[in-house]
Amino acid sequence: MQKTGLFSMADIAVFFTGGLALFLYGIRIMSSGLKKASGERIRQFIAKITGNRFYGLLAGAFATLIVQSSSTIIATLVGLVQSRLMSYSQALAVVLGAEIGTTAMAQLFAFSLQDYALIFFAAGFALSLAGKSESLRFTGEALSGFGLLFFGLKLMAEAMTPLQQQPAFISLLHYIEHPLLAVATGIAVTALMHSSSAFIGIIITLALQGSMSLETGIALLLGANIGTCITGVFASAGMQRAAKRVALAQVLFNVSGVLIFLPFIPQFSELIRLISFSADNSSHESLALTVPRQIANAHTFFNLFMALFFLPFLPLFDKLLCRIIPDDPEEERLIPAVKYLKDSALSTPVLALSYAKAEVARMGTIAGKMVRASLHPFINGEAGHDVVFQHLSVIKGLKMREEKLDFLEHRLSDYLIKISLSELNEQESREVFALMNIVKDLESMGDELNTLRKKHVEKKRALKSDLSEEGKSELTEIHNLVCMEIEKLALVLQHMDPQKVRNIIDDERFKQLVQKAETAHLKRVFSVPEAEITHDIHMELINILEQVHHYCKSIARTIPGEAMPVE
Repeated sequence: MQKTGLFSMADIAVFFTGGLALFLYGIRIMSSGLKKASGERIRQFIAKITGNRFYGLLAGAFATLIVQSSSTIIATLVGLVQSRLMSYSQALAVVLGAEIGTTAMAQLFAFSLQDYALIFFAAGFALSLAGKSESLRFTGEALSGFGLLFFGLKLMAEAMTPLQQQPAFISLLHYIEHPLLAVATGIAVTALMHSSSAFIGIIITLALQGSMSLETGIALLLGANIGTCITGVFASAGMQRAAKRVALAQVLFNVSGVLIFLPFIPQFSELIRLISFSADNSSHESLALTVPRQIANAHTFFNLFMALFFLPFLPLFDKLLCRIIPDDPEEERLIPAVKYLKDSALSTPVLALSYAKAEVARMGTIAGKMVRASLHPFINGEAGHDVVFQHLSVIKGLKMREEKLDFLEHRLSDYLIKISLSELNEQESREVFALMNIVKDLESMGDELNTLRKKHVEKKRALKSDLSEEGKSELTEIHNLVCMEIEKLALVLQHMDPQKVRNIIDDERFKQLVQKAETAHLKRVFSVPEAEITHDIHMELINILEQVHHYCKSIARTIPGEAMPVE
């Protein structure tokens, strides 16, 4: 076996891959700890960004600095835009800021903290064990990950030291000195590793050994900036067009930056040498001393320059993205949005209340469609199609409507609170209070049906056994009664007329159907083996239909002026 000094090539491979694995694992642990310590706050912080582009830029840089993963921030932005908590236009500035935030890790790599890696790890491990609060324990987890990644970097550096005398290794480095090949290498390796920080760590490790010139390092960095976009592209797959524009924006920002800088790498290198410490000669020792910091500075300069360059042109960039990925009217109908609420009406409580009633009625219609579709996966063998959107399966239609109910609950609650702050008469106050409760009941109904979709559909598939025909017939009878209740309630919600609620809820009929279904099912359990297999699913379906029925009763009782008790 070929030897390199005291190490064989196999030893070097083991050291390097082991170091790389520790490095990647350290990044994951550190990112996980940081996200646990501040992840939800970071998400809320980003979601509250206004249309001010400069604040968005700072927010993106700060968030990425805290989480230490631009991929996480881009994926978060995609999710926020998908859920309509942020417009994609607002997200553009945050994307630029995220690219700036990634440069902090490269600066840390250049400080050569490898010798203190185990100290960081030990301190973090002690803090995660002894921390009295969750925040301290998560901070300890992040610190231990920080130590691990630098220890991995140290192992990679030691593995590469013997390679300095290897002709094949030297030839490979010369091969990627060509800027286009270096950029392609950066794209490919970063995309495979799903981490620009990991690849930048390898670049700086090579630089620490005196094996990497500044020009080659810059070309590899440019490729890494494009390769890191792969996570955002994957995160946006299957999402709405606004969310896809966020991922495309990152791709276009970074590709544009590479095209601008690539022809001027020699001049850019001279500028970086001018603003950074430079050695007087080109020996391995001198390169190892200066190039790591220069590469880190080049990374910072590039991302900072591109962010400030693009920032004034974001409105134009916004229009370009809309041309590349135009809105789809059919898709717009799938996106959670209000239809009737108007802030301009808040100064006139009577008008605002009429808009709120219309939106609540619409919410009831959405819930009714969910209830109507809820039994399909258990009664029919095929996936089926949504009643409105034929390209969606029944399951995807349920998920889409549950997201709409969540969104509308949030928006309606805020709107009704604003109405309540106005001067209202007694009847208007009762209506506001009633609408708040009805909105909550409808959203809770959606949650019940979403649990059915998420847990019990998969549970039924795993059983590989179907419900009996008798059981299906009994469930369908209960289901039809519940569907009638919610659909009729949706029709009367807009006017909140208590007289129209009478005779909608037939509680006695419902109880009879449930009792009949449960008795018949229990008899089958003792006589038919298949009924025993599906027992849990059958009873869960009855339970969820009961929950929907109780929410319908609660809504009927809540309508102001209802004199006739609904029992």
